[in-house]
Amino acid sequence: MSPGNVFAELSPHARVITALLPFALAVFVRLLVGNNVLSRWLISLSVLWFAANVMMAPYSAGFRQEVRNLRSLLP
Repeated sequence: MSPGNVFAELSPHARVITALLPFALAVFVRLLVGNNVLSRWLISLSVLWFAANVMMAPYSAGFRQEVRNLRSLLP
């Protein structure tokens, strides 16, 4: 497994966690230290990370295969 394919081997639940965990940590930091430049940057970066995960998920090979399998189950 190459370093670039680390996310390809994750289960769907692990992918959701990798998308949401940075945002949850950024919100926790904001609650802990207050509204400052660091917390605003962390929130912004974590939202971008989440958006990138959501936008790229339909293009993953596993997701495309799951859609094909779902279509074959429908009459």
